[in-house]
Amino acid sequence: MAVLITGAGGMVGSHMAEIMFREGIEVIGTYYKPTVDMCEISNDIKMIECDVRYPKNIEKIIKHYMPDQIYHLAAQSYPTVSWDKPYETMDINIGGTIAVFETIKEIRKDYPHYNPVVIVACSSAEYGQTLEEMDNEKVKESAQLKPLHPYGVSKVGQDLLAYQYFANDGIRTIRARIFNTTGTRKRNDVTSDFTKRAIEQLYANCENPVLSVGNINTERAIMDVKDLIAALRALAEKGKAGEVYNISSEKVYKISDIIHLIENELKIQFQLHVDKELLRPTDERIIVGDVEKLKRETGWEQKVGLEQTVKEMLEYWKNKYKKQGA
Repeated sequence: MAVLITGAGGMVGSHMAEIMFREGIEVIGTYYKPTVDMCEISNDIKMIECDVRYPKNIEKIIKHYMPDQIYHLAAQSYPTVSWDKPYETMDINIGGTIAVFETIKEIRKDYPHYNPVVIVACSSAEYGQTLEEMDNEKVKESAQLKPLHPYGVSKVGQDLLAYQYFANDGIRTIRARIFNTTGTRKRNDVTSDFTKRAIEQLYANCENPVLSVGNINTERAIMDVKDLIAALRALAEKGKAGEVYNISSEKVYKISDIIHLIENELKIQFQLHVDKELLRPTDERIIVGDVEKLKRETGWEQKVGLEQTVKEMLEYWKNKYKKQGA
């Protein structure tokens, strides 16, 4: 079996490529302006630079390898960036998705039996205002899509395009609406920021280590990247073509829980410094996706607890600092 992972230069894609490669699967990964350190990925994994904004790039790769499974993860994935670069966001996220599907249609002219499953990485950002209007309920796939930024709009576009190519062209598309996910190589989320700052303090040999924080009573549903990858793979094997599935943590944690886990793992006690820059006028509601459909149809279960995730992230940052100091 051959598997194509677009966006393998990101946190999720890079880990997925490594896991599958270790299992002996032929993995082809694409990347462009990677968000992870590519030196961390084994040179034995076939990685191809590819800007999905140019259809001929992805067309050449798919035509050459004819993958059985395609995980379309390539995206401009930052909501804040999408405000500054709305054209680019739409071009990458929507245009890149069209390029993948149009290539499959083109291949079928010569190979009509070519029938890959295509998992499209969509986002909880598609729900937008709907999440704000809910009373801390778990959001179902049937909830109204009301995105609040260009990134969310682009993901709705991907979502609907995937359904359209299923309905009109019979391409086995499955849409995965992904919620808050973290893990090693993640950047710019609370777990990554805290674990990185903690290791910085540890290596600075501070007698009284200080951790800058915002509102630590906020609650978040946090999922480990390994659970997300397991869900995506389960959808490729058991998901129903044309359908949409939430992938979300069912477990909710306080931000303070993350701090306690870090302290316990490092055997240190932080002085907490409330940084006004990290405080928000209002905090987001707890965002949790209803995953009953995913569990019922694929047998997926969330298996990795926050304690394990934090431990692995601390070890990751330790190794990064050791290499920098070598």
